[in-house]
Amino acid sequence: MAIDMGKSKSVSCVYQPGGVEPEFRTLPTSPTDFHDLIVKTAAERVVIEIGPLAGWVRDLCQTLGQGLQVVNTSDEPWRWRKVKRKSDRDDALKLGRLSANGEVRLVHVPAKAVRQWRELIGYRQSLVEARTAIKNRIRSVLDRQGLGMPRGQKAWTAAGIEQLRKEAKDLKECGGEELWRGMLLVDLEHLRQMEEHLATVEKKLDAMGEADPRVQRLKTAPAVGPRLAEAVVALIEDPKRFKRGRQVGCYAGLTPKRFQSGQMDRQGHISREGSGLLRKLLVQVSWIGIRKPGWMREVYERVRAGSPKRKKLAIVAVARRLLVRLWAMWRDGSDWREEGVLSPPPGKTMLV
Repeated sequence: MAIDMGKSKSVSCVYQPGGVEPEFRTLPTSPTDFHDLIVKTAAERVVIEIGPLAGWVRDLCQTLGQGLQVVNTSDEPWRWRKVKRKSDRDDALKLGRLSANGEVRLVHVPAKAVRQWRELIGYRQSLVEARTAIKNRIRSVLDRQGLGMPRGQKAWTAAGIEQLRKEAKDLKECGGEELWRGMLLVDLEHLRQMEEHLATVEKKLDAMGEADPRVQRLKTAPAVGPRLAEAVVALIEDPKRFKRGRQVGCYAGLTPKRFQSGQMDRQGHISREGSGLLRKLLVQVSWIGIRKPGWMREVYERVRAGSPKRKKLAIVAVARRLLVRLWAMWRDGSDWREEGVLSPPPGKTMLV
């Protein structure tokens, strides 16, 4: 039974290979209606697309002992091309047909506790981005008045904030030529509130990380802090899901695309699949790690090969290797062991 899920309405399709006419049904998108449909249909498996609603469907199917497939619909077989009609019924039918033929790529949906952890990690990142937007807006307000600010974090120290407050003024008391002072006061208050919210979220994340031995083990790696360690644990969830390090790099979208046709075989940019937040954290930590002598700098310099144009390529190579090493530490239950990076054997190319 394939279900094309909408925000308020869904369409189910009971599909049987062999020319049997499919059965369609429209129902509200709610756990109660899905429960009744699954129990009544008693299908071999339920097939849905990946999306925000996949979590509670996964929990419902697990409770009922119902098989479930969550499908990634960004793959080539799913794409609609040169069609004159595309409806919810067509989507559900195609989803069921592809699943029956084994032409779908499945998505792992973790347990509810892990999903909540992931959401809190993502929520923290949204607060960080909102805080950055406020800071940029404050700089913009002062720039338009010809008032400069210290560069970097110096502007946001306690002394820097106090200096900004001296320029700010209640908007009700601002004249027509100093409205910017009122806007500055509003933004400073927003910044204070955002800092408090961020501190609350990070305190909870830190407490969860301190209680998790997996996070503590990954933090033994150089330059790896609580934010990267918790992201790796929450997003990978189970290291046994992957057999090789190459699969881990591919899961994080750090492996290059490949284009092959006849005699042509080349690699493109990284695929950018998976979590963008995880890639961002890995790259940030990699930039920190190459500042000191060690395996990160060795990999970075070897891949960069002295060319300024290869800096981004080199840092992505470091990030991918860092992720693979963290995954191996978790898989083997071992803390970090610093060791040199071996050069490839003669005549071989080191995969980065």
